[in-house]
Amino acid sequence: MSAAPAAAPIPGAAPLASTTYGDAGPHVVLLHGLFGQGRNFTGVAKALAAGARVTLLDLPDHGRSPWTDDVSYLGVADRVAAQLRTEAPGEAWTVVGHSMGGKVAMLVALRHPDLVDRLCVVDIAPGTSSAVSGFGTYVEAMRAVDLAALPDRATADRVVAERVPDRTIRGFLLQNLRRDGTGEQARWRWQMNLDLLGDRLPDLAGWPEGDLGTYGGPVLWLAGNDSPYVTPEAAPAMRALFPRVRLVRIKGAGHWVHADQPEVFVATLRGFLAAT
Repeated sequence: MSAAPAAAPIPGAAPLASTTYGDAGPHVVLLHGLFGQGRNFTGVAKALAAGARVTLLDLPDHGRSPWTDDVSYLGVADRVAAQLRTEAPGEAWTVVGHSMGGKVAMLVALRHPDLVDRLCVVDIAPGTSSAVSGFGTYVEAMRAVDLAALPDRATADRVVAERVPDRTIRGFLLQNLRRDGTGEQARWRWQMNLDLLGDRLPDLAGWPEGDLGTYGGPVLWLAGNDSPYVTPEAAPAMRALFPRVRLVRIKGAGHWVHADQPEVFVATLRGFLAAT
């Protein structure tokens, strides 16, 4: 099981950071959620790599990918599609996206259906996501960290803990904290574009307006049984865009389905990949 380096740059745009596990089988791409990065799905990628080529992407303004001056779901979806065409010319992909990445995945399928063999949307729906309002607290917590005066990561953890008591969520957020240099020249920074993403939370909670068409391929809609993100009211909009959608709720899982129930998540994805 090997990890391949990122593909060559896309003409006219800096490439997104990517890592691929597996040497044979169908192409699968995993798209992370807001404030995440591709490596959040490393365990899933390794588990699937025996029978697939699984690519982890850092979405724009996240992880090791370039920052931008603006963010829109349509623009991100087109950029992901261009990257996938560069990574595997002429090939179709299984596109899997969680939360924000799920909205990107849906739009990749709707706007570039020839590129998508099948789609898996994890704990998000097409439309405005009111539950994302909790991310405003996360932005406040990270912005409260004085990077210029920060002595160590433990201090940042204590500052963030004042607003985010959940240790797991703090760990998720603080994975974005990076220290460049050594000694007196060392400087702390947020790896993701916190200013842009924090300012654009209302847009990231939303969904593009207008006629988006439909995607006729198979769609697996995975939801955490304890999550508020996928409600019965969202089903008609999902079916209108994706006529072949199948909803599966995973017990014992909240919004971070892949972290709460990793074995069930991987087994469900395996079954979806193998289905005819």
